[in-house]
Amino acid sequence: MSSPLTISPEALQDAALGIFTSALDACNIASAFDRHLHFEGNTLVLHPSPVIAPESIDLDRFKKVFVVAFGKAALTMTEALIARLPRKSGVQGVCSAPLVPKKHPRGIHYFAGGHPLPNKESFAAAKATLNLLSHAGKDTFVFFLISGGGSAMHELPLDKHISLNDTVAFHEALVASGATITEINTVRKYFSAVKGGRLALAAPLAEKLSFLLADVPLKDLAAVASSPTLPDNSTPEQAREILARYHLIEKFPRPVREFFLRLHLDPGAAPSIESAKPVAARSKKTVDPAVAFGGSRFDTLLSNHDFVNAARDCAQERGFRVVIDNTCDDWDYLDAASYLLKRFHELRDEYPRLCLLSSGEVTVKLGANPGCGGRNQQFALACALDLARFEGQKLAVLSAGSDGIDGDSPAAGAIADTTTVSRARSFGFDPEQTLARFDTCTLFTALGDTVMTGPTGNNLRDLRVLLAVRE
Repeated sequence: MSSPLTISPEALQDAALGIFTSALDACNIASAFDRHLHFEGNTLVLHPSPVIAPESIDLDRFKKVFVVAFGKAALTMTEALIARLPRKSGVQGVCSAPLVPKKHPRGIHYFAGGHPLPNKESFAAAKATLNLLSHAGKDTFVFFLISGGGSAMHELPLDKHISLNDTVAFHEALVASGATITEINTVRKYFSAVKGGRLALAAPLAEKLSFLLADVPLKDLAAVASSPTLPDNSTPEQAREILARYHLIEKFPRPVREFFLRLHLDPGAAPSIESAKPVAARSKKTVDPAVAFGGSRFDTLLSNHDFVNAARDCAQERGFRVVIDNTCDDWDYLDAASYLLKRFHELRDEYPRLCLLSSGEVTVKLGANPGCGGRNQQFALACALDLARFEGQKLAVLSAGSDGIDGDSPAAGAIADTTTVSRARSFGFDPEQTLARFDTCTLFTALGDTVMTGPTGNNLRDLRVLLAVRE
């Protein structure tokens, strides 16, 4: 890498991109499986972790082994587990992922679930899962492989009268509301037949092991894909408060609005998912939650902490003084940009070669007719407007998603530096208006400053990399 005295703006952008891509490479899902489990013959050996004790499970005790995977990393997680399973004959499963592979193991049914909005395949995958789990008993071991994006890719309303189009509109209103992912998923749990612990309840007697790829803060693992297999401790009152604060009821289509109004007026009139859930989704059979969740284990395969720590190690290897600040997780993107830039400018006065890292997600409340882009490119352009004041200095900001997708754009995010605004104006863009229209991908694509990875098969939230080199 160039020395601090000769580094060019292009080299600084390359350094930011290298830190991001190296962190992605370090968070390899197959390697993560090897750190968490191995097989001795047909015995599954779970390695100790902060949330699980070491344990050996003899799979020969079970006649049936099911694999249920959904989310942006579902395909990668399924492939990694199947490759390690010593017993492949008789394994059945459902996998809802962004893409359906051309070749796949016998017994696993694949669906191309939609994201950020559910589609027909999302419904089909959820129905197939509930059907599969209805055949699970004491002789069944179920692997649940859950990653972010699963809330949309694996969906089915509790109310059978709510259509796919109504469900899409419901999800669309939530995504555009400006609510945090935890708040969005709290509401989703009250809507869905496969969230809020309902998959564990759908197979109450089976032994269950959930591996989570956490795209949420570790303090709130129940928010991953809206908590399909973990006990849910949210309350109807919390859901009602979120609906009211973001004025969501009036934004829902009529069948969804009526569903939540019944819940609002009388919690007993609509299906509820209070922490003691006595009835499995779409079943009249009484289920003891203590039994259903008592037979469940869960572990976090990878988290956002692994991602940001890998970025830290890479930046340190490149000679940067690294500071990690995740304070602005779930903040509005403008507030997050203002906070991080203030911290960035203060720190770069102290350290001649600085890398400020910030992980998690920011929120964007979309306007009526948004263009192409996502929260990361929106954040990057907001930063570019500030960096323009320092043209000639060596400063760069990268913001990108570990899943390789930013909103409705084909990019993972974007990189901005002190020349972004002037270059954009030379191309005929008005950066302020572009930001207001939520059309940032168009600008960054014209400049050649998008971060393009394609779908990564991973999902560990976003990473923001702010670099400064002082000559």
